[in-house]
Amino acid sequence: MARAPGRPVDAVVFDFDGVVLDSEEPEFLAWQAIWAEHGQDLDLVRWSECIGTGQELATFDPYAELASLTPLSETREQLKERSRLLAAEALAGRPPLAGVQRWLDEAALAGLGVAMASSSSRRWVVGHLERLGLAHRFPVVACYDDCGAKKPDPASYLLACRTLGVAPERALAVEDSRNGMLAAKAAGLHCVVVPNPMTAHMDFAEADLVLTSLRERGPLEAAALAVSPEGSGRH
Repeated sequence: MARAPGRPVDAVVFDFDGVVLDSEEPEFLAWQAIWAEHGQDLDLVRWSECIGTGQELATFDPYAELASLTPLSETREQLKERSRLLAAEALAGRPPLAGVQRWLDEAALAGLGVAMASSSSRRWVVGHLERLGLAHRFPVVACYDDCGAKKPDPASYLLACRTLGVAPERALAVEDSRNGMLAAKAAGLHCVVVPNPMTAHMDFAEADLVLTSLRERGPLEAAALAVSPEGSGRH
């Protein structure tokens, strides 16, 4: 992709869970309900170690931790399936998060490349993008299936930029978790973080810009602040 003069970046690369769709809270609430059935309280801070990466890479395993606290009659796979069904029920019908449509519209008007970089499976991401009517807005989707690694590994961001034909330093990542931010920065992208109630307690000191919502700034304005040394970290 040719670099446009005066444009702060040439592409925007979105995370999916927690940025485009509020899918993280339903998963947490599902496991929290399962823990409550066994008389245990699932702490958000402990759970958040899973956010933005795979449970196999996180230091917190909700099944193993629960099994260490109380006897379980269900297997790991049985509880995972129950949590999946509970989360899917809570997620059904949820729209894109506020500001996503605006960012996609303004990115298109500015001629920015658009991609998705996610630790989730392609089936999960593309399925929800199709349900939301957004699949055509993301010509490049780089998921765990495509790169074989989950954040904070930078592989999905590197693949997204390579497929777009954009140098990582000319791209802006949009993230909501620390694991995602670390992946984007390791790949060489500028990174704007939009925390949500599930991730607001995390450390985003390395972010180039932190926003309360995508409605707060458009992509070009956010990119200009993220790229500028004077704007680093500002809201």
